[in-house]
Amino acid sequence: MEKLAAIRMKVRPEKRKELLQTVLALASETRKEKGCLGWNFYQDVEDENAFVLTQEWESQVDLDEHLRSEAFDVLLGGVNLLCDPPEVGISLFSSAGGTEPSEEAMGGLTLS
Repeated sequence: MEKLAAIRMKVRPEKRKELLQTVLALASETRKEKGCLGWNFYQDVEDENAFVLTQEWESQVDLDEHLRSEAFDVLLGGVNLLCDPPEVGISLFSSAGGTEPSEEAMGGLTLS
């Protein structure tokens, strides 16, 4: 039962380079995590400061583990510092349904 998480963010223009450096530093580390099937970062074609990060995970358990990881904490910290105001939304998709990650695993973020 694969899970896809999509995180949307909009960075302050003067902090764009720092966000890209943070994401690049986390990419290879996150791709090595157990259950990570895909990790991609996209820029909006109409707004160079709007991005979407997608992550595909083998299972809900793997996704929950990632949401509790140091790498995810670093990502959230970077977004909170670099985006004004922080605009993070996480949407979860599963072709087989399943449960949503707990609020604790999400670090207080809400699903959109």
